[in-house]
Amino acid sequence: MTTLFISDLHLDPSRPHITALFREFLRGEARDAEALYILGDLFEAWIGDDDPEPHHAGVITDLHALAASGVPLYFMHGNRDFLIGGEFARRAGCTLLPDSTLIDLYGTPALLLHGYTLCTDDLAYQEFRRMVRDPVWQREFLAQPLAARQAFAERARAASQSETRQKAETIMDVNADAVTAVMREYRTPLMIHGHTHRPAVHDFAVDEQPATRIVLGDWYEQGSVLRCTAEGQWLHALPLNHP
Repeated sequence: MTTLFISDLHLDPSRPHITALFREFLRGEARDAEALYILGDLFEAWIGDDDPEPHHAGVITDLHALAASGVPLYFMHGNRDFLIGGEFARRAGCTLLPDSTLIDLYGTPALLLHGYTLCTDDLAYQEFRRMVRDPVWQREFLAQPLAARQAFAERARAASQSETRQKAETIMDVNADAVTAVMREYRTPLMIHGHTHRPAVHDFAVDEQPATRIVLGDWYEQGSVLRCTAEGQWLHALPLNHP
């Protein structure tokens, strides 16, 4: 059996070919999985579980079908879809996980994160994250009309794209000391996360003990999936077969 991990799909009506690739994945390979973990940023933006966007509804339908087929489905919030709530979880048939969740992965303790908490050098983003993760801010935001929330999401996306172009690459990557501190805190030799869009398997040491950090890839030009079995972990690209 294989456990699958994905993140950073950023699904959006403007990129239908990526959505089609993901829905094929849900109807195909994922049906044979022992479990599927989505580690954040499934959607480009999520402004509340009451959003009637038909594009999102189609994805949720396929997620529910996967869960109904008997495959455990887990979801962790990212920095784009942190407002996903209980209604989404019910409709999709998934279990919501807190950031920094420790699981048993075929006998190895594995720490799952979206990854933004590791980018401690990006001070501007960490300040924004503290604001939008505040329960009071979220309640007030979700109480606004749908149109107002949509406008906020568009402004936030434009600001994020502008800031990304201006920031140094190193600022947007994880901080090595933060990685070490978290792995030491959870006493785990294996970390799996997304967020940085830099798929890779990093082998290093924590307190002179072997450690591995696996970074999941995004789904902009292709798909990306981590396949894990009792024998090991393999990070693969999924080709985009659509024009």
